[in-house]
Amino acid sequence: MPVRVQTEDFDLTAEVAALRARNPKIGAVACFVGTVRDLNDGSAVETMELEHYPGMTEKSLEAIVVSACERWPGIEVLIVHRVGKLYPLDQIVLVATTAAHRGDAFASCEFVMDYLKTQAPFWKKEKTEEGERWVDARVADDAALARWGVESGNQEAD
Repeated sequence: MPVRVQTEDFDLTAEVAALRARNPKIGAVACFVGTVRDLNDGSAVETMELEHYPGMTEKSLEAIVVSACERWPGIEVLIVHRVGKLYPLDQIVLVATTAAHRGDAFASCEFVMDYLKTQAPFWKKEKTEEGERWVDARVADDAALARWGVESGNQEAD
C-alpha cells in the first residue's frame, strides 16, 4: 500500500528497503522525513497533536500519489503520515519516491510533499507554554504547490 496513516513511528531504512524491493529497475530513491520542531512562531513546542478523518485522509493521499504518477510515469511513491500526540524531534511524515533516474525521483518527492502540505486533510494543534493553538496553512506552502501549476484552494485568514 503506497499510503499509510498511523500512530506508530516508522523505520526509514525498512520502509525504503521495502519500496526498493518492489522494482529492481529503479536507479534512484528520494526521501523526505518531516519532524516535529521544538520551536514554532517564536514559542517552544511541547507537543503537537495531529488529527485526521479516517478514510477521507487516505483517499486524499492516494489522489496525491495518482497525480504524481501521472506526471512522472514509472515512479513509485510511499507516504507514511503519523497522527496522534507527538513530541519535538518525533518523525511526522515520510515521503519516498523511486524512479529510473534521480531527476524524476527528486522532483516527484518534492511535488508529493508540496501537494501533501496543502491538500491533505490533517489538523495540527501545538501545545506551548502560552497554551494550545491550531497551526494554520502557510502562504509559502501554497506558493510551493503553485509552482507545479496546482492551486491549493486555501484561503488566507483576514
